[in-house]
Amino acid sequence: MSSMPRRVVVTGLGCTSPVGVTVASAWDALLAGKSGIKPLTAFDPTDYKVRICGEIRDFDSSMAIPPAKAKKLDRFVLLGIVATHECMKDAGLGAIPEEEAEMASVIAGSGIGGLIETEAQHKKLLAKGPGRVSPFLIPKLMLNALSAQMSMGFNFKGVNFATASACASAGHAIAMAMRSVKYGESDMVLTGGGEACITTLGMSGFAALKAMSTRNDDPEAASRPFDKDRDGFVMGEGAGILLLEELEHAKKRGAKIYCEIVGAGMTGDAHHITQPAPEAEGAQRSMKLAMREGGLNFDDVDYINAHGTSTPINDVNESKAIEAVFGDHAKSMVVNSTKSMIGHLLGASAAVESVMTVMSIAKGMVHQTLNHETPGEGCNLDYVKGAARDRNIRAALTNSLGFGGHNLTLAFKRFED
Repeated sequence: MSSMPRRVVVTGLGCTSPVGVTVASAWDALLAGKSGIKPLTAFDPTDYKVRICGEIRDFDSSMAIPPAKAKKLDRFVLLGIVATHECMKDAGLGAIPEEEAEMASVIAGSGIGGLIETEAQHKKLLAKGPGRVSPFLIPKLMLNALSAQMSMGFNFKGVNFATASACASAGHAIAMAMRSVKYGESDMVLTGGGEACITTLGMSGFAALKAMSTRNDDPEAASRPFDKDRDGFVMGEGAGILLLEELEHAKKRGAKIYCEIVGAGMTGDAHHITQPAPEAEGAQRSMKLAMREGGLNFDDVDYINAHGTSTPINDVNESKAIEAVFGDHAKSMVVNSTKSMIGHLLGASAAVESVMTVMSIAKGMVHQTLNHETPGEGCNLDYVKGAARDRNIRAALTNSLGFGGHNLTLAFKRFED
């Protein structure tokens, strides 16, 4: 591997989300302030405390995967594979030729993996006995099923593994992908993550933690990050995939370059399994580390795509962490939450939010934080209230703060040759 750090750029994007199953459709919906939070339809939610979510309805994976093969894959993988196909097409690439395959890698995350298949086969076990459990159960539920299918689909034979760190899962994948390219282990890496946990068990478990909004009668207003009336997050599903590439490799093939990824900060709270450390101390360190690796000064950062879950504790802690790190400059930045419109995609959230952070840099715009009407106590930043906004972005951070005290910050900046 190279001892000299190499520059890493973003050359492809793909996503599936509750507001759009392509990057373009999701981006347009976010700029228009359209919510993907609706009444739950995946199962009958009559007896459930939470009956709303960010579902991807009428999802069709046949554009990327033959129906016969799709039956052998869990939904979180299907969501990720569709996004991967879009990303590769966007990057102007097909299957990687054999002579380049060993330097083409895949690192993709998921917080929970194949929960839909796990539930379905457990029901079959109880009803019909062990002999009727599907032979595809294990290949479908594995967290690494997405990264495996991504590599097989496009002949990526380099580094290949999955990351799992709750809400920071895809963020850790992107961080590891950046460093794999930066230090010469790979020339390009497909990275990001997928999640599909809108199931009876998934919804019940988070509801039991009292972490989810119960604003069932007004779904589109339920996810309201940094607002005084927030009452919890809303479950979403989807995937985000990015192609990270070494700069000279990208230039040699004439790739379009969205932006540069320059740093990652990864810390642990060592505090509590579900609650963040006081003052989000771990998040403060992750932001500082990402900027340090990226060679960024505090006043270089114009925008933060926040973790912004709409939970009472996270939003104020994250806001205080930003103020503590950036001081007076915090008042000059804009901060928004993509979760306000798509919900919380758990392990895939960092992936879709990274895609939108990249789009914000490339397009010079930031979407609003939907439903942010009256700031909550301790929420004192500019959360892009009311409408999307033009914004010249030199550098941006995106935060992902997961259960277990996993803190992840990625640093992107405008590409300058």
